[in-house]
Amino acid sequence: METVTDIAKEGDIPAIMELLKQVHEVHASARPDIFPGQSKYTEEQVKEILTNPVLPVIVAREGGKTVGYCFCKLSSPGFAEYIKNNNSLYIDDLCVDKSCRGRGVGRILYNAAVQFAREHDCYNITLNVWELNSSAKAFYQKMGLLPLKTTLEKIL
Repeated sequence: METVTDIAKEGDIPAIMELLKQVHEVHASARPDIFPGQSKYTEEQVKEILTNPVLPVIVAREGGKTVGYCFCKLSSPGFAEYIKNNNSLYIDDLCVDKSCRGRGVGRILYNAAVQFAREHDCYNITLNVWELNSSAKAFYQKMGLLPLKTTLEKIL
């Protein structure tokens, strides 16, 4: 079945909410101390995000069914004089339905985000990936992403 991408619409919200649950389950099962009982966004928050042009959500569809999403944020690094002020696309969250993983849907979504970034004169794409999510880390490395910086923690 062919996978196509598009900017999310309000009709995609139920599928997006289900996918958000899947992401939350991965994170909460590994780190319940920082991912308590709910997914990243509420339905109302997703609805609001979909109206914001600097927060594009790209969805993947197969046969009209939403099977993945990529939440993004267009941004610039700010006004620090020591950092070149380039536009950037931040991938806030990318998820493929667990029943569709391993079929290239994630790659298609990521490539759609790259194309979106190019169309908006972005210099780079950035994202954060949790250490606990080894499959996501492997996916992003396969897509050619390299570490930019590292955040360390010590639980007290």
